[in-house]
Amino acid sequence: GPVAETFRVIQGAMTEEYVRSTQGVFQFELSGDGGGTWYIDLKTKGGSAGFGKPPVTADVVMSMSSADFVKMFTEKLKPFMAFMSGNSGIIGDMMLTLSLEKML
Repeated sequence: GPVAETFRVIQGAMTEEYVRSTQGVFQFELSGDGGGTWYIDLKTKGGSAGFGKPPVTADVVMSMSSADFVKMFTEKLKPFMAFMSGNSGIIGDMMLTLSLEKML
């Protein structure tokens, strides 16, 4: 589905350099189609992304609909705007969220 496809793209976009400069782990609690727990690990060597809980404790946990998540990564919705509009919840390091925007 679109969520899995998005994570495949994210995984492909990861670089050592980006992991080194970000040093953050994101966990996404998605509701709706293709929802569930997903993660982006930008801390462990090489980085990883996929379904399930991250291999290490998340620095940021975001909750949103899977539709919003897909929009966020297809440039239609900036993470920051998503949170400002109140459609999503965020727990953890806000600054890391901004570094995630650089990757999008």
